[in-house]
Amino acid sequence: MTNFEVRAYDAAGRLGELTVPRAGVTVETPTILPVVNPHVQTIEPSTLEAEFGAEILITNSYILHGSDDLRDPALDRGLHDLLDFSGAIMTDSGSFQLSEYGEIDVTTEEILRFQRDIGSDIGTPVDIPTPPDVEREQAEAELATTQERLERAVDADTGEMLVTAPVQGSTYPDLRERAARDAKSTGLDVFPLGAVVPLMNEYRYADLADVVAACKRGLGESGPVHLFGAGHPMMFAMAAALGCDLFDSAAYALYARDDRYLTVRGTEHLDDMEYFPCHCPVCTDHTPAELAGMAEKVRGELLARHNLHVTYGEIRTVRQAIRSGTLLELVDARARGHPTMLDGYRALLDHAEQLERTDRVSKGTFFHTSAESARRPEVLRHHERLDRFDIDADEVLLTEGGSNDRYDETWGVRPPFGPYPRELGDTYPLTAEVPDRTDRAAQEAAADGVARLVELHPDVSFTLVHDDWAATALERVPQRVRLRDLHARE
Repeated sequence: MTNFEVRAYDAAGRLGELTVPRAGVTVETPTILPVVNPHVQTIEPSTLEAEFGAEILITNSYILHGSDDLRDPALDRGLHDLLDFSGAIMTDSGSFQLSEYGEIDVTTEEILRFQRDIGSDIGTPVDIPTPPDVEREQAEAELATTQERLERAVDADTGEMLVTAPVQGSTYPDLRERAARDAKSTGLDVFPLGAVVPLMNEYRYADLADVVAACKRGLGESGPVHLFGAGHPMMFAMAAALGCDLFDSAAYALYARDDRYLTVRGTEHLDDMEYFPCHCPVCTDHTPAELAGMAEKVRGELLARHNLHVTYGEIRTVRQAIRSGTLLELVDARARGHPTMLDGYRALLDHAEQLERTDRVSKGTFFHTSAESARRPEVLRHHERLDRFDIDADEVLLTEGGSNDRYDETWGVRPPFGPYPRELGDTYPLTAEVPDRTDRAAQEAAADGVARLVELHPDVSFTLVHDDWAATALERVPQRVRLRDLHARE
């Protein structure tokens, strides 16, 4: 992918740069594309650029194509002049209208030509957005149609305009993975994951994580991944950790019209608020009561501005977390905002092996902040790499305490990682910050590490000295390992 360069990884999260040649700009990712309705602009695109630092936005070419008022001005003046925006502009094709209303009156060739002619920088073919949970036969048939249209898009004359290859497949992981491989094979430029909005609307974040993970298996590291319709900041960290680079949001404006106030933990209704928890200009200059007493249009614009401040603030937070290697700690923190986000985090960790492939080998400090921390890619990697160590000894002590001269060799044990050569105790991730009261999940993960080491060395005699591990953890230790509690008298 010549237009996309990755600068840093954390889990599958990426700091990247997307070069958009037609706009002459390079967009830093992860980022948000504010959705701009050509007819109703709650916040002007020029304000998005000047006040919020927007480098890219998205608008709907199908709406422009069908508008008697806007079609000719868009063709005559071009999108950038029409919207008064100098950054990159991506356009949708009408697929959303297709999913909502069942039909549209434009073909892939026609809409791509129109997108090119109005000066779009990133255009989109007409794919078939297959909803979650449909019959497999429907998902397969619509997927075949989408792939056929992507192949037509490859042959279209789009000039310098980048073209997306949407990935469909409903909630069937194998279809999503296959669709992603097929999309990748087209050589197109950006890969939107489509028809996921119903999952987010229904708070099905675990299913969303499985869908994204399946798509990423097919796409690999081939190009930027756009999670269509992912506008709520509380889920940016999780989606980024799974490998998503672009999000688009109409939520900032739609929520504001309903007096809804975005936070990174969820959504509040203005009528239920006495204090604003945010430090943006809107929240420091007004109280909830003052805002509630304003005219509807003014109130809506101010709430939209707040929602944008929170949205862009979370994007910056995610970027910094990737840079510092703390993205999964951020996901963990955000998962505490809603039970279904916790479901999503746990589903994400079901794919730890997949995330480990791009996760950085060395970071700052691993923070064990919850039972879920025991399932992180770093723990899996430590267990897998135990086969790199040779043990030339008959009797080995594995201990959370000090060494003992009665044994030929002493290894340390540190939940959730388990056993390690003591000389590596000051290296990442064994420098982890772990609570003194380790939880059962951490002890069980450590026991799995012990079992892995014992399996690798069937001729060595092992003794494990543990610090009051739970019975469920001790059950995971092979029976041939002698067990002692660290605080028990000999």
